[in-house]
Amino acid sequence: MKKADLKILFFDIGGILLTNGWGHESRKEASSKFGLDYDEVNALHNFVFNIYEIGSITLDEYLDVVIFNHPRDFTREDFKEFIYAQSKELPDMLAWLKEWKKDCGFRVISINNEGKELNDYRVEKFKLHLCFDAFISSCEVKMRKPDPGIFKLAMGIAQVSAEQCVYFDDRMMFVNTAQKLGIKAFQHTSFEDTKKTLERLKTDGLNGLV
Repeated sequence: MKKADLKILFFDIGGILLTNGWGHESRKEASSKFGLDYDEVNALHNFVFNIYEIGSITLDEYLDVVIFNHPRDFTREDFKEFIYAQSKELPDMLAWLKEWKKDCGFRVISINNEGKELNDYRVEKFKLHLCFDAFISSCEVKMRKPDPGIFKLAMGIAQVSAEQCVYFDDRMMFVNTAQKLGIKAFQHTSFEDTKKTLERLKTDGLNGLV
């Protein structure tokens, strides 16, 4: 295949470029800091978080169910500030990708599961526009991985076939979903491995993956 045959790079965000926005470790830390029953918080979170991620409820509505279902001795704003503070840049990858993107020759699009307030915060805070041409976020498209529909929608928006795409995700379940659709997909396990793959793609296109 010629280099031109590769049109799009799809990327997850949490676990590759940034920490997860509101993962179980953050919920454990919040439970300790704010004096919450972690088991209760986690059970309620699991019940309603998917609904938040597809944009059907707001962050405040999520918090009404999971946190502020009892009187609390802390404010909603304090808790939301804690949630936002859990988003941190992972070492190396984001800064490198921003530079690599400048002359890579490919469009780069995110496919990520994230609630709207967290998604908007992370895009602005970490200047993700510098490495992504578009964002296919669950909160905006009303679908979340591993629904194959979110990948099909992304390819439709980009006007590409599965054979013209490469996808990176830290979770093997989502890598498998993409591969079943015919997308060449890789599990991100380290900065160095993903960097090597991207450099091969830049030099040789899809031939670099053979």
